[in-house]
Amino acid sequence: MEDPTLTEKGCLLGPKNEGKLQGKAPLNAFDALLISSVQFSNLCGTVYRQGNISFTPDGNSVLSPVGNRVSVFDLVNNKSFTFPFQNRKNVAAIALSPDGNILISVDEDGRALLVSFRRRIVLHHFNFKKSVKAVEFSPNGSFIAVTHDSHVQVWKTPNHLIREFAPFVLHRTYTGHHDDVLSIEWSPNSQCFITTSKDMTARLYTLNPVDGFRPKTFAGHKNAVLSAYFSSNSESVYTVSRDGAVFVWRAKPSDNSSSDDEDEHLVAPTSQNPLVARIRWGIHQRHYFNQPNTKVVCSTFHRASGLLIVGFSSGVFGLWEMPAFTNVHTLSISQEKISSVAINPSGEWLAFGARKLGQLLVWEWQSESYILKQQGHFFDVNTLAYSPDGQYIATGGDDGKVKLWNTRSGFCIITFSQHTASVSAVEFASQGQVLFSASLDGTVRAFDLIRYRNFRTFTSPSPVQFSSLAVDPSGEVITAGSTDSYEVFLWSVQTGKLLDVLAGHEGPVSSLAFSPTTNVLASGSWDKSVRVWDVFGRSHIVEPFQLNADILSLAFRPDGQELVVSTLDGQLTFFSTNQSKQTNVIEGRKDISGGRKADDRVAASNSASSKAFTSVAWSADGSCVLAGGNSKYIALYDSREGVLIRRWQISENLSLDGTEEFLDSRRVTEAGNVDLIDDRGEESDLEDRMDISLPGVQRGDLSKRRYKPEARTKCIRFSPTGLAWAAASTEGLLIYSVDDGLSFDPFDLSVELTPQSVLATLQKQSYLEALVMAFRLNEKTVISQVYEAIPYNEIRLVARQLPTVYVPRLLGVSAEVLERGPRLEWGLRWIREVLNAHGRWVRERNVELASVLREVKRAVSAFEGIVAKLCDENTATLAYLIDQSRAKEVAESRMMVDKPQYGLT
Repeated sequence: MEDPTLTEKGCLLGPKNEGKLQGKAPLNAFDALLISSVQFSNLCGTVYRQGNISFTPDGNSVLSPVGNRVSVFDLVNNKSFTFPFQNRKNVAAIALSPDGNILISVDEDGRALLVSFRRRIVLHHFNFKKSVKAVEFSPNGSFIAVTHDSHVQVWKTPNHLIREFAPFVLHRTYTGHHDDVLSIEWSPNSQCFITTSKDMTARLYTLNPVDGFRPKTFAGHKNAVLSAYFSSNSESVYTVSRDGAVFVWRAKPSDNSSSDDEDEHLVAPTSQNPLVARIRWGIHQRHYFNQPNTKVVCSTFHRASGLLIVGFSSGVFGLWEMPAFTNVHTLSISQEKISSVAINPSGEWLAFGARKLGQLLVWEWQSESYILKQQGHFFDVNTLAYSPDGQYIATGGDDGKVKLWNTRSGFCIITFSQHTASVSAVEFASQGQVLFSASLDGTVRAFDLIRYRNFRTFTSPSPVQFSSLAVDPSGEVITAGSTDSYEVFLWSVQTGKLLDVLAGHEGPVSSLAFSPTTNVLASGSWDKSVRVWDVFGRSHIVEPFQLNADILSLAFRPDGQELVVSTLDGQLTFFSTNQSKQTNVIEGRKDISGGRKADDRVAASNSASSKAFTSVAWSADGSCVLAGGNSKYIALYDSREGVLIRRWQISENLSLDGTEEFLDSRRVTEAGNVDLIDDRGEESDLEDRMDISLPGVQRGDLSKRRYKPEARTKCIRFSPTGLAWAAASTEGLLIYSVDDGLSFDPFDLSVELTPQSVLATLQKQSYLEALVMAFRLNEKTVISQVYEAIPYNEIRLVARQLPTVYVPRLLGVSAEVLERGPRLEWGLRWIREVLNAHGRWVRERNVELASVLREVKRAVSAFEGIVAKLCDENTATLAYLIDQSRAKEVAESRMMVDKPQYGLT
């Protein structure tokens, strides 16, 4: 018997809400609630921006600042994730505690976040009130040393297990430098630390006051000292300066005649007196890297092996073994300077970050091989597209590159660089094995995703710039719209020949879309019209839909019955393709407005004149429309009711233009806004101070003397599974996914329905009842526990008796467990039995359940590929063994023939 409080369509309704969904599409309210509950999941397309790179204590993961967020790349499991928290501005420095529990990230203004690394939540906010160059935890994890202009502050590490009113307690402030402090290095026993500065000196401080001790000064360098390190036994100190000099400092011999009374007791440390502060330091050796026309940018030191790793401004890095200063390895890995370098605790892997190129590299120096080599788009990401199974995302950028990203791992798996200009659109074929891209260089290219090659290039009779792209559902025809000839070109994918040219628009063609169910093509143009073409018909005469503003984007509903169009005036207009009439209009100007630029003369609430949706996408069930554009907001609308369901802010980064709502009068001076004042002349490197700007240039190489990126969304797409969506924004490729473990419907809950009661029912071997109770409770861990506890021989019976309202949930859980679990046959048995028992019900609701069915298909296809690969490997191995056995038999038979026969005659 089905639960009477549950509708047939699967909406969890109580008596009070039962009448609220009348007149809507099936699953409309439920899916709208599900889609609106998505939250930030991952950030792809950006692997490194600025700041320092750090390894986790186990050495298996590397932390990289990406804008105002921090990403973690798991090098062993080949996965990555981005923390959901955001700093106010771009992250300047990060540090992870020695036990791996606490992460501190500091932005450009000195505002810090104290984060629980394992739980991924923010514990405390703190403002250091000065820009921070470096932050370091003491080896025992009890203190945090932070640079504070020419001073150094040491704070006690807050407790991450209990809540404190004032978690940050200042231990001491250390002075003595005459310029900005650049780095901090703790001694192994956490009793003292050494700092380096732009004043060309390094200074040694003790954590606590020591009688008769004055901070030691290490002077002698002729340029800024970038870093200093203790040796493994703390008997030597190595200092590295920007001009490529390495000084080795050791204890001077005790000389009473040359030392004053105050320093007589400062001798070399002994086992009874291990404090390095007691040493009377002096220069023991001077070494030089001898790299012509280059400077040292960053360095790190592995104390256990004595390896000194140095990154240069020419993109070259080197390894030197100290104290002998023996060059172990030198390699050029980048075209630009290396901004940050780190080494894992075992000393095997080196991590490098190049700021200008956005590169992140992990190099195993012993085997001379890459563990990780990732690079995002050099300029803005213009467009994106999901593969049909939702496993991959293709992106195209202003740098002319097309990249393919794995949605689960977050890594780029292939980069196509054949285009010579900005990529304006990308689309997958229906089978997902071919990727198409359109570019402003006048070509449309087709890429084979099996062999990873550009197998076909489509061009027009006369050179034009292509701004839009569409592929028909069969994958046989590809179309592209031009910006200068106002025409739509059609090519055959098989032959590469131009089939037809559709003319009629009087402005640049901004968007194209094929109907998912028919061969109808819709085109939108800046001439304020939408034209619907029957591309395979005899006549191309169409009746255009006229609107009041320029068309920016359009999209068909998954069933092909409705078309949504976004225009320059901020409206979303809906057209019925069957009746050829307008059905609805949503005024989105107020929803997308928000954010004030640094040079705006009006408030954010009045600056909506330039705000419009430049990209729209339908949800998998066709109940909602997602829209984003020239704003920091992305809006989700109910397509039938025309109401705003939810609005997301893509970034809170104040380093981007258009994220502030109100003008900060404290940052306005007589010379104008502080954020727009050029301060690059204060940079230390000559290449950063050089003026290579061209008049009026604001895009391309961004060589304007002061450029502040603007927060906006250029493209947005829903995943075919319906459980995630991605946005190509200024920050990179943002992925938002549904967290169904945190959402629940209370109408089916009762006092008796608890996790304990579910497990008690499971103990009684009432598997069906326990599974239904777990679905009602909707706790992910409980559902997984009950699902995996059902015996193999009971699967068929439970699947047959399961109420149909829970079939989509069970299919989703089965697909998820099948993807991440090793029980292949057990998971496939679940899916097969559910579809055998409820196949007709699923087929009648294939549109409503499209997202779940795609998820199941993706899970099964992934295992199909793994099994097929394994079978191919086994077949090749068996063929090789059979061939070897035959060759052995032939060799043995030949030996028997050639062997002389001895016998009696």
